[in-house]
Amino acid sequence: MALKRGLFRLAETYRPSRPHIRARLLATQSAANNEERQSKNQTHFGFQTVDENEKTKKVHEVFETVAGKYDLMNDVMSFGIHRVWKDIFMARLAPMPETNLLDMAGGTGDITFRYIKYLQNLRSKPTEGARSSVTVCDINQAMLDVGKVRAERLGYTKESSGVDIDWLCADAEQLPVADDTYTAYTIAFGIRNCTHIDKVLEEAYRVLKPGGRFMCLEFSQIPNEALQWAYDQYSFQVIPVLGQLVAGQWKPYQYLVESIRQFPNQEKFKMMIEDAGFRQVAYENLTFGTVAIHSGFKI
Repeated sequence: MALKRGLFRLAETYRPSRPHIRARLLATQSAANNEERQSKNQTHFGFQTVDENEKTKKVHEVFETVAGKYDLMNDVMSFGIHRVWKDIFMARLAPMPETNLLDMAGGTGDITFRYIKYLQNLRSKPTEGARSSVTVCDINQAMLDVGKVRAERLGYTKESSGVDIDWLCADAEQLPVADDTYTAYTIAFGIRNCTHIDKVLEEAYRVLKPGGRFMCLEFSQIPNEALQWAYDQYSFQVIPVLGQLVAGQWKPYQYLVESIRQFPNQEKFKMMIEDAGFRQVAYENLTFGTVAIHSGFKI
């Protein structure tokens, strides 16, 4: 372990100018740190190793800092493609009028608003048919506050939308929700920020009714090496710069690209979902695997 650290410090001294090389060096150090995490209750925050309780605080600070510019930066970073990903995600969920949804990490409302619009398109009048509901849940109140303002601006109230909307500030690893409550659980671009992914999945399973569906939209791994190289160039050279120019924040967006590299690939994440108890687990790659939709059922 000491030798690995010494080599890494030596490599850091020369500061390679190409971000993808630096990313690989940092990933090597991260892999070495994994050995220590098992016995010291440590985890990763991007490419850093931190105490588990410290990660929760750091992630909270990241999203509190960027909440006001979060949606704008999503448009800038993805050239608007995140909207297409989320539209596909909702189409795959295909909610029915009686759906009771928990939109986890849904702070600013992107998934919830698509859910409401999808349901409205199923019926001629918002008040017709079975009553649907959604609980927008996020660990960060600042993100929820942004979502509430957007909902009011878009006219998505309980009365006008035909959907009961609740806002809940809570930790995905410890939900203050009874067992077997929801028929659907979604989490979009949020699970990689959680300290214990396995606990998030266990909680998702617990709060879903039998037959309920879990769906996750998250950045993933591109299987093509050439495309991954190009993606690394963009991620490490451009995204933090955009964060500084648009949101006045470099570090949160440096963390963003690092956290994506730390997240399990499609197959590993599929196995984690199965380990939580879900069945008929499958995934679909979007944009060459830049993101993936994972789905499973509580049976």
